[in-house]
Amino acid sequence: MGRVQDKVVFITGAARGQGRAHAVRLAAEGADIVAVDLCGDIATNGYPLASEADLDETVREVEKLGRRVVARKADVRDPAALKAAVAEGVAGLGRLDAVVAQAGIAPLGPRTAQAFLDAVTVDFNGVVHAVEAALPHLPDGASIVATGSIAALTPASVDNPANGPGGLGYSFAKRQVAAFVHDLATVLLARRIRVNAVHPTNVDTDMLNNDLMYRSFRPDLENPTREDALSSFPATTGFGIPYVEAKDVSDMVLFLVSDESRYVTGMQMRVDAGGYVRRRPQLPAF
Repeated sequence: MGRVQDKVVFITGAARGQGRAHAVRLAAEGADIVAVDLCGDIATNGYPLASEADLDETVREVEKLGRRVVARKADVRDPAALKAAVAEGVAGLGRLDAVVAQAGIAPLGPRTAQAFLDAVTVDFNGVVHAVEAALPHLPDGASIVATGSIAALTPASVDNPANGPGGLGYSFAKRQVAAFVHDLATVLLARRIRVNAVHPTNVDTDMLNNDLMYRSFRPDLENPTREDALSSFPATTGFGIPYVEAKDVSDMVLFLVSDESRYVTGMQMRVDAGGYVRRRPQLPAF
């Protein structure tokens, strides 16, 4: 216990799924949380996003662990809103030690350019905006963690044409996150601020458990169910499992926020149950 005792961590996409899991895991190890989420839907994204009630539940779970939390509704596409949320968090909690840029969408299906743009502006621009909002408050030796995806490292996955422009936008955005982390790490070397990405495979959250994703995994069926898709989920792993749990990703995030990773930077940390090495590219991309 206490691996991040009294650190303050800013998390985007904190209302549910991986974002909530990260907030609760870090709080259990002593952190206070600045939790941000849109708490609304995006038209091109075919499954419901988190609600205010979801964000309230994250607050309850953090406070139940005896930790402080400042929660705000903010859109990661809006840099001014994020800066205001971070400023309020720092004012309320006294400092900022880390940022976890987690917010993301997967707008598969729609055949419009807007789906591509929404994926990019949330999944990549949102990471940049979160870092931009946090950086003026971060001390030397702080930690920046961005959520990528195994889709960034393995071609012909989410960017399959059958998934439409949104699938390509998701893959493009996550590739840019990987590159951004590498280059930002070099920029911040003098301040010893670590910058790392976490690339999960399928995670058992709402992003995976919806009709759009089921159709992506089972395009041979008109209306596949979760049970239908389960047989195809293991295609993204090497261990033959359908997905990892959000807590598995949170354990990696905890390591990267904690001082245990004080000399770890510019890394692409895969939590993918062997999904990347299964494809065995001749030369690793990162």
